[in-house]
Amino acid sequence: MVLIYMNEQSLKKTLSKLNLGSVRYFDSIGSTNDEALAWAARGARDLSIVVADEQTHGRGRLDRKWFTPKGSGLAVSLILRPSAEQRPHLSRTVGLAALSIAESCSKLGLAPRIKWPNDILLNGKKTAGVLIETVWSGEDVDSLVIGMGINIYKASVPPVELLQFPATSLEDSLEKDPPAREEILFNVLKLLIQWRERMGTNELINSWNELLAFRGEQVQAYVGGESPINGELLGLESDGSLRLHDAQGKPVIIHFGDVSLRLRA
Repeated sequence: MVLIYMNEQSLKKTLSKLNLGSVRYFDSIGSTNDEALAWAARGARDLSIVVADEQTHGRGRLDRKWFTPKGSGLAVSLILRPSAEQRPHLSRTVGLAALSIAESCSKLGLAPRIKWPNDILLNGKKTAGVLIETVWSGEDVDSLVIGMGINIYKASVPPVELLQFPATSLEDSLEKDPPAREEILFNVLKLLIQWRERMGTNELINSWNELLAFRGEQVQAYVGGESPINGELLGLESDGSLRLHDAQGKPVIIHFGDVSLRLRA
């Protein structure tokens, strides 16, 4: 398998077409989110971004590891400084990112679905994930870091023994070479910037809802260490929370946090 290493000059040239803050590129890094969190705390500008060709200690939600070998995927962390208009809708940030990745996949002719709250599926297998972390100023949000990991080439898919959910890559799904990684990243960021302007609208929630995986199906939601909640997945609340009907037909709202979602066997 031929690995295609990222070209920093080409990356920055491609991203210069967007109105970003600053771009930091690393051939290898522990975690792009850790770098972005520290940078944000030191005053990084809105829409500044950290990109790495390799992550050695990447992570996802619930302290799970994220696998990013050299030349294989996209490991990106974007810093957002929310405006006063966006602050009431910060719970939608994970949907903002997931929707942007999913729509970029759609533009490649694929049929993505968003597994609530933060995974993007192709053919029922995980292809990308989102991790949102916060920099606080007292009790107020100073900035958000959106970590995005996307499996581009086959080498980005972890070994089966390390998987907690089936995984795939764009290369597997397209059955041909995917576009260059900087081109894919450009499209994701362009969509994210566009959707950010509509963060408080019903359009964002409706579009997220349309791409929601398992809608109308029976699922199990594991919340913390409690017994799973079984029910039919109905859709999203206005804040991005998940709405189910439980086994007794009663409405159940599941909020963000220590949550894992699966189809019910």
